[in-house]
Amino acid sequence: MLISRRAVLGGGAAAGIAAGLLPMPGLSHLAFAAGGADRGLLLIVHIRGGWDGLNFISPASDPDFMAARVAELRVLDDGPTPGVALPNGPDPKIDFRLHPAAKPLAELYQDSHLAFIHAAGLTNATRSHFVAMDMLDRGIADNGAVASTPTGWLTRYLKVTGARGGAAATSVSGSVAGEFAGWPSALAVPSLDGGFGPPGGPQATQVLRRLYGAAPGDIGAGGRDALAAMAEIDGKLPRDAQQKPIAYQPDHDVNYDPAADFGRPLKTVAQLMKMDLGLEVATVDVGGWDTHENQAGRFQDRVGRLANGLAAFWNDTSRYHDRMTVVVLSEFGRRLRSNKSGGTDHGRGGVMAVLGGQVAGGRFYGNWPGLAPDRLDEGVDLAVTTDYRRVLTEVLERHSPDRPPTGVFGSYTYPGPLGIIRRAA
Repeated sequence: MLISRRAVLGGGAAAGIAAGLLPMPGLSHLAFAAGGADRGLLLIVHIRGGWDGLNFISPASDPDFMAARVAELRVLDDGPTPGVALPNGPDPKIDFRLHPAAKPLAELYQDSHLAFIHAAGLTNATRSHFVAMDMLDRGIADNGAVASTPTGWLTRYLKVTGARGGAAATSVSGSVAGEFAGWPSALAVPSLDGGFGPPGGPQATQVLRRLYGAAPGDIGAGGRDALAAMAEIDGKLPRDAQQKPIAYQPDHDVNYDPAADFGRPLKTVAQLMKMDLGLEVATVDVGGWDTHENQAGRFQDRVGRLANGLAAFWNDTSRYHDRMTVVVLSEFGRRLRSNKSGGTDHGRGGVMAVLGGQVAGGRFYGNWPGLAPDRLDEGVDLAVTTDYRRVLTEVLERHSPDRPPTGVFGSYTYPGPLGIIRRAA
């Protein structure tokens, strides 16, 4: 089942399992190694709709910021609900504050597991959601190169590392993420609550096995891999006496409920990690951030879900921390000045976040350009000073130190690491 990008932006897309049976051509088949050891996890959390980084982490004491934006769309340094002060901000002269609804992330930052990169994003000036998402999915910054870049950047990364098929590449969603375009065996796993298999039950599974068993080339191989992975996952689910799947029990009495719709896919990622299926790269989409109107209340709700979800996931996966990296990014930020509808329109620079046991957290990375009128992009936006590909390249180097991610981002020239990932002693 396919879902539209517009539905993803609204966060209301329906889930379907059949997407895992639609392999994409363009790469040679890689066999599924069932029951392989987990080589570590890279989780990409894509905030769809344009994340207002200035409302998530505000330069609270910046006079240019205070003059340009109404208090309701700023994180304040006083009053009944002040933001959380973050030490080691990108400008020592400015008090950077984390949104009060994101307090669950403050401890991760203070414990040096979470790092932020402000003024990050696409170097392309597009303000179209769909164009920007296409470029992010493909790992490029040139709109004109979208048509000539048929594969996703995670597909190219998996090809470099020699990853297996099956569950190695999984989107916890109703459809395979664009980052996996061209990976024949990418899976879409919307949920494991009711088991995991093709719609239609055992009869449909038998039909699909006969269909893909006789199919040649990548299509047949991808279908066989998907069916084998589904059977492996479903077979590892604990069941009761009536063979109904038993609800997943997180570690350490972790509760995903405060994260609502964002907690459910994160819980599924954690469950897949613990099955020892060889999961290497997973993606999760979270929609509802296109805040053109009434942003204050909507944004607070979304931030709370994001923060509670990431904190729950971190606590639930404690034994994987040293082998796990989570990257949070969005297609662009939002305008510095709010509009007349109490919201913000499409902008440029935003925030990226990196979480993991090997992350040199508790600080910001990249350069802060400031919000003075002469420092704004096109006179209206926070400028992009850190290309999103620089952050991703550094993270990929950590996950494949023996196989540098050369060519993953095409012609992009990598200037070197920012220091987000701790170097080996």
